[in-house]
Order: sequence, then structure tokens, then C-alpha cells
Amino acid sequence: MKTIIAIAATFATAFSAAAFAAEGGPRGDGMKKADTNGDGMISREEAKGMPRLAKHFDEIDTNKDGQLSRDEMRAFHEKQKGDHFKKIDTNGDGVISKAEAQANAPRLAERFDQIDTNKDGQLSKDELQAARAAHGKK
Repeated sequence: MKTIIAIAATFATAFSAAAFAAEGGPRGDGMKKADTNGDGMISREEAKGMPRLAKHFDEIDTNKDGQLSRDEMRAFHEKQKGDHFKKIDTNGDGVISKAEAQANAPRLAERFDQIDTNKDGQLSKDELQAARAAHGKK
């Protein structure tokens, strides 16, 4: 469990409130909480109640209609995940080595060996995803 928490903490910097809302939060109600008028969208005014969401509003609102849809927030979330992985994977080979984790994500490095299920000395996106999924089942 601590392993998964470390992973989540490591990647938390990449996840904005928009991602949290798009995924529904831990109880599936993140979007619902932000969508105070119940129209299925989040306006700029509604986003003011969530500072990180408000900060990224224009970046998330890709169709520039002044509303954030669930799809726009999911897309932003996926982009943020990919960007964070790229920041850790400094050589761009698609996996995170122990040295990269130590240099760029110390909390991830602490749990590296437990997450590296195939023991190849590298963390793939699949291994990280499996670790996050395992955490979600607990």
C-alpha cells in the first residue's frame, strides 16, 4: 500500500484539479461538485471554487467555448500524465530507470524495486499503471 501511495504522490504534481474532476474524484463526484448548476459542464465561474482548475481553465478549454466538458478534462489529465512521465524519463527511451527516478522522482525511487515487477531495472508505463490500479482496489 505504501508503494502505491508513493507512486500517487510522485505523480500528483502532474494531476491538476481538472484531472481530479474528470476522473470523478475518489467517490466519483468531483465533476458533480464543481458543476454547481448541474448542466454537465464547468463554467469559468464554477471553476473559481477550485484554484488549480481555474489556473488551467484556458488550457483545458480546447474548444474555447468558456465551458469545460468531461472529455476536455480527461484529455488534459492524459496530457499531464504523459508530460510528467517525460520529465522523469529524461533520456526519452519510454521507461524510467532507477537513476532517472532517483534524480527526478525521489519518492518513486524509494519504491522502485517493488514496482519493477519484471525486475528489469526499469519502470514501464504498464508497471506504473498496474501499481496505481492495485492501489485503487485496496
